[in-house]
Amino acid sequence: MQLSNRVSKVTPSSTLAITAKAKELKQSGLDVIGLGAGEPDFNTPENIIEAACRSMKEGHTKYTATGGLPELKKAIIDKLKRDQGLDYKPSEIIVTNGAKHALYTLFQVILDEGDEVIIPTPYWVSYPEQVKLAGGNPVYIEGEQSRHFKITADQLKAAITPKTKAVIINSPSNPTGMIYTKEELEKIGEVCLQHHIVVVSDEIYEKLLYDGNQHVSIAEISPELKQITVIINGVSKSYSMTGWRIGYAAGDEKIIKAMTDVASHSTSNPAAASQYGAIEAYNGTQEPVERMRQAFEERMNIIYKKLNEIPGVTCLKPQGAFYLYPNVKEAAQMTGFEDVDSFAGALLEEALVAVVPGSGFGSPENIRLSYATSPDLLEEAIRRIHSFVEEKSR
Repeated sequence: MQLSNRVSKVTPSSTLAITAKAKELKQSGLDVIGLGAGEPDFNTPENIIEAACRSMKEGHTKYTATGGLPELKKAIIDKLKRDQGLDYKPSEIIVTNGAKHALYTLFQVILDEGDEVIIPTPYWVSYPEQVKLAGGNPVYIEGEQSRHFKITADQLKAAITPKTKAVIINSPSNPTGMIYTKEELEKIGEVCLQHHIVVVSDEIYEKLLYDGNQHVSIAEISPELKQITVIINGVSKSYSMTGWRIGYAAGDEKIIKAMTDVASHSTSNPAAASQYGAIEAYNGTQEPVERMRQAFEERMNIIYKKLNEIPGVTCLKPQGAFYLYPNVKEAAQMTGFEDVDSFAGALLEEALVAVVPGSGFGSPENIRLSYATSPDLLEEAIRRIHSFVEEKSR
């Protein structure tokens, strides 16, 4: 059976692939430490679990409105007002099956065949694939390590063509953990307004910030920028609810209605119990979020220092999210590997440490390590990588 041209262009997720391989080796009895998965190692807070269970016992087990429960939309609207000072109407919000589904549906409704979406590198692995699935073309701008992996307004301006439809801004970033400042966003926003392009603002890691850094949404900067921005967010990372699959998009009413129409023919609605859990996440105590953030910051500070002690490895200190994104090109060369992909493969097979090669994020000299695992395992993983590099370099 012949597959569509559309799907033939898609590359499998490197993060999911490395996680699956690590699980396979672990199930075979090997002591693998997985630093590939992009999800917190904490369980969902108990008050959220209880709210979801209560909703099912009360009979809330049926279909909901495609765009989400009115109560959840209100909770999201209140959150956006509380955290970003932004005002939205229910018709400007859609609840989706995770933030990934929000992005996928957004590209389906704003892109025509051949439209271009500007994607800064390094990027989250699914951005270009989702653009391709919508018939669009990814256009890459390099965020160099010397600029903390961030693009400039001048770079953006130079990349815009008559076919440019949107630009993606992910802050805090997956995979780098870097954050755009208000001043940087203002300059990027000016270019977007001048050229009438949509800003896709992925803010899924907004609560996970370190060293006193602050998250700024580009939609906060001016009413004009809010009008052209679609915020993508959800409960997966901040509330450790990855398996619950609740995300949302907030933006122009016309775009949100189109997204809702597409969702009505593809997913119907997010799971009812998950939506009730998300209501509690946004409306309930935020103490578990802060405890988790503090734990991530403590882990990051420990292993960031140890990682930079490994020969041939250089790493910027992340400002948010829960990833380290070191450049290991020199370490790969020292250990006799032709590229970082081979180096990462050997780390898994020989050192039994699973990391994600940076090639999947558009920067082949790096690897991504998640510190969303226990401190003991993190320290052991860094020890193994250090030993691997020293032994192979002899």
